[in-house]
Amino acid sequence: MSPHVERVDRETLEWLIASGMLRDAETVERYRQARYGWLGGRTYPYAEHDLLRLVTDWCVWLFAFDDAFCESDRRAAEIARALPQFYAVLEGLDGGYVVEDRFARTLLEIKNRIAAHADGDQLDRWCAVTKDYLFAQVWEAANREDEVVPSLEDYLFMRRRTGAMLTVFALIDIAAGHRLTPEEWRHPAMRAITESANDVVVWDNDLISYAKESEGGNARNNLVNVLAVHGKVSRQTAMERIGTMRNQAIANMIERRPSLEALGSEAVRAYVRGLEFWISGSVDYSLTSSRYTLAWQKRLSEE
Repeated sequence: MSPHVERVDRETLEWLIASGMLRDAETVERYRQARYGWLGGRTYPYAEHDLLRLVTDWCVWLFAFDDAFCESDRRAAEIARALPQFYAVLEGLDGGYVVEDRFARTLLEIKNRIAAHADGDQLDRWCAVTKDYLFAQVWEAANREDEVVPSLEDYLFMRRRTGAMLTVFALIDIAAGHRLTPEEWRHPAMRAITESANDVVVWDNDLISYAKESEGGNARNNLVNVLAVHGKVSRQTAMERIGTMRNQAIANMIERRPSLEALGSEAVRAYVRGLEFWISGSVDYSLTSSRYTLAWQKRLSEE
């Protein structure tokens, strides 16, 4: 746990309120109770205060965007029409393009803060995966709108994008202060270990958030339902299969570590540690945060 966690939790909430992304006092209180600073404190425990603030603010931006765009009744076309402002921010505001959306304005602030700590390659990497995340939300919204449970193949491929994990992984070497070179970032073993870590975190999230999502409009975009519907199995069996898949992904990460250690790069070692902190930290946070625990408590009381 980062020693800066309580301060960052307080400062991030103040920043979120000032940004205008939260519309009412009830939502503000819900975010206060969720204690998102503890997510940053657990997943980036090595980061100095200013960098921990940056990565935690980005995580909270993702939660706020998810609540407003991705777990709402917004239609796919509505989300698609909002993309130009976000893409303009990520690609550079040329020709006097005006950004009016409050989420896009805050995204620009985050981008500028990343740029203050990152080199061009690091910033470009983050911008590229953030664009992938945003575009993937249109696909997810189309599933909600048309009441489609995607195929397992489609879901596994797109979940690596809808989960936004590549956007937070892209900040690991910035937060750690050890820059990955482009060659290190593109190394086959790095790509493989990143993909496996991505799978572990989003599949964990599908399990932990199932109670919260199972009765909402986004229920179809959850691996439990995908496996249950297309595999024609019970939800319990689907959850057990996810556990097996998760164990294999962890084994894949362990298998890749020797070849990455052989590179002799402190940046690579710090990045791999960062992936491991994300796996353990996200579970620790999710099992203690009201964002997830309230839904499980409600379901248990009903049963």
